[in-house]
Amino acid sequence: MQVGLHVSIAGSIDKAVDNAVATECTAFQIFTRNPRGWAAKPLSNTDATNFKEKLVKSKIDRLATVAHMPYLPNLSSPDEDPFARSLDSLIDEVKRCSKLGIPYIVAHLGSHKGKGDQKGIEMLVKAFTKAAEDTPDDVTILLENTAGQKNSVGSDLDQLGSILSQLKPAKRFGICFDTCHAFAFGYDMSTEKGAAATLEKFDTAIGFEHLKILHLNDSKGELGSNLDRHEHIGLGYIGEKGMKYIIKAINRKKIPIILETPIDERRDDVGNLNKVKELAK
Repeated sequence: MQVGLHVSIAGSIDKAVDNAVATECTAFQIFTRNPRGWAAKPLSNTDATNFKEKLVKSKIDRLATVAHMPYLPNLSSPDEDPFARSLDSLIDEVKRCSKLGIPYIVAHLGSHKGKGDQKGIEMLVKAFTKAAEDTPDDVTILLENTAGQKNSVGSDLDQLGSILSQLKPAKRFGICFDTCHAFAFGYDMSTEKGAAATLEKFDTAIGFEHLKILHLNDSKGELGSNLDRHEHIGLGYIGEKGMKYIIKAINRKKIPIILETPIDERRDDVGNLNKVKELAK
């Protein structure tokens, strides 16, 4: 089973591998730099070499490693300057992943700022197409479904599938499916029947061959709340029954599972990781 956490790169980026190993991860996700700003310190050859060497020694499959875009870029922006800055950030992140040997970068789809889905999708396709043209082809850009917040695109699976189908070359793109986001949008996975129906809908609208990473998060918000707030595994509105079904189904397909759950007095990262392993039995 390939399952793990979003781990810290504090100190140096190779420390992420140490952190993954220490928490018994068999998959992990990182930010390649500070996610809360635009500026990024260049990756040195030493940083990249140390990361790759530690990863080989860790025995974590390289194909179960993934990076996540920083928070500020908005690839759906209809405004010229923010869009250009966001595109530059995406291109830089893909190049950083290539240097580290990380095969996937997860991208938030952003906001059309009230200009409508069509405009937002037009900008997204423009950004992703340009990024694919200007970067090494050993990194796959993953589109992450959204929770249905105002002015967002890519929450509806049919729409997400339509966006993906417009991106060329197809091998450069895939999907990261977030369970909390899907539930918050309105896909009820709180029962086995509902979880099965949601995964069937995903396969029909997009196809499991395009699903490269699962973000497994329970939801603090109710069904259809459009609230992007993650909860501990089994303690949110999706609950244990739905989570159990999803974990087993995704594990059978050998798709890496990444947790982005909170840390508080109820449970820490390791507690959530252990809960997933328990539900997988």
